Amino acid sequence: MEKLIITAAITGSRITRETAPNIPITPEEIVRSAIECRQAGASIVHIHVRDPDTGLGTQDLEIFKRVVEPLREKTDLVLCLTTSGIPGRNIPVEERLAPLDLKPELASFDAGSINLGDSVFINSPEFLERAAEEMGVRGIKPELEIFDLGMLITCRRLLDENKIVPPAHFQLVLGTPWGAPASPKSLLNLHDYIPPTATWSVIGIGKGHLPMSMMALAMDGHIRVGMEDNIYYSRGVLARTNAEFVERIVRIAGEYGRDIATPEDARRILKLNQPIF
Repeated sequence: MEKLIITAAITGSRITRETAPNIPITPEEIVRSAIECRQAGASIVHIHVRDPDTGLGTQDLEIFKRVVEPLREKTDLVLCLTTSGIPGRNIPVEERLAPLDLKPELASFDAGSINLGDSVFINSPEFLERAAEEMGVRGIKPELEIFDLGMLITCRRLLDENKIVPPAHFQLVLGTPWGAPASPKSLLNLHDYIPPTATWSVIGIGKGHLPMSMMALAMDGHIRVGMEDNIYYSRGVLARTNAEFVERIVRIAGEYGRDIATPEDARRILKLNQPIF
């Protein structure tokens, strides 16, 4: 069984301190939380940054630099920078893709459009091809974020057309109110369509966090945790830190007998050291 890659999703773009008083907001808080997650056993951190005035997500490159530069100086973490922008607020393509200029090893690739309450998070075919091209020329591996089966089929088409070069890495996002549910049947269905050479990880949103993590652990998949996806450590108990989510997965994986991947292990497993194009 392959070593387990744990990704920590530190902050996201939508959850505020009113809902989650301990969520990192400032660049300094995001950096500190990422370092704590590395110490706990995470090998990848998924990075959004926040507007200092509103506390909500932004694609401001200067704010990204205030997170990326210290993490590169102080850690060996694999950095996955978001290109989602602010879901529900459809900002220009150039703004969404601005973090790619920092040349992270991974970048998020939301593989289709999805309803978000009373708004729509738009990821048109034109945008997806542009994002794939921009990542490719920079040597950045796309993390293919999948909210339903149609998005996975879209990625398979892009792979067939050599717009994304294998081996692909899929991030299965289960449990949003508008996408595939966080259920065993849903995960097994998506898993059936993942190419055999690909790697995959799972996100269980909210109460789906532990059930989906346990399935990934048993199915030789990988796991993402963190306050972007789930603000409760247990029923009714708000998480104090992102690191405590990582610590729990490390503990359970140890009892299961599955070793934890270091950042260097993650680079090997995801083949991050090879050319994308």
